[in-house]
Amino acid sequence: MMKKAVVLLSGGLDSATVLAMAKAAGFACHALSFDYGQRHLCELEAADRVARQLGAECHKTVKIDLRLWGGSALTDDALAVPDAEESKGIPITYVPARNLIFLSFATAYAEVLGARDIFIGVNSVDYSGYPDCRPAFIESFRETARLGTRAVDEGWSYQINAPLQNMSKAEIIRAGVRLGVDYSLTTSCYNPDSEGRSCGKCASCALRIAGFREAGVPDPTRYTKR
Repeated sequence: MMKKAVVLLSGGLDSATVLAMAKAAGFACHALSFDYGQRHLCELEAADRVARQLGAECHKTVKIDLRLWGGSALTDDALAVPDAEESKGIPITYVPARNLIFLSFATAYAEVLGARDIFIGVNSVDYSGYPDCRPAFIESFRETARLGTRAVDEGWSYQINAPLQNMSKAEIIRAGVRLGVDYSLTTSCYNPDSEGRSCGKCASCALRIAGFREAGVPDPTRYTKR
């Protein structure tokens, strides 16, 4: 039997690549997405497309409401999504403890599935400066997951796989192309229009645009006029 893995899938470029990597490594992939009140809900449609294209065993979407306390331009309509060049330090698009919350759900799902591997598309090279994308956090969560589940009594640990951690955006794109990822199905924009077209101005769009350019791969993204 194939080993099972839970793969966090946002519908963006990075998580699509991670799903392809997990599949290529021989895992039966159970994709997990979140409807958390984000303003860019079109990413959930993208996640559905990616899960089908890459052959996930199943794809579940968990609904939680992080708009209850806001604190991020992605969950509070009163806060504007800044253009990339306006972002300083930890940006206003950081959603407090988002990856901590997502990994906690993924751990619970993995425990029920009997999976010991969780995949997440965090990156600490070409990223927006979010603290919950850094290696120290991922390593600490591995131990937290062990201590907070049956693993601690049964003598095993979860593997929190972050294969993109030290890759540039261009390297990620090249890897995904080799694995057959159709990046036209993905979206990375924090502030898309009503038709799901990317703004081309936010930090996430800027990283995506630069990544395709540096990878020498045509960018299939639908943008509003830039």
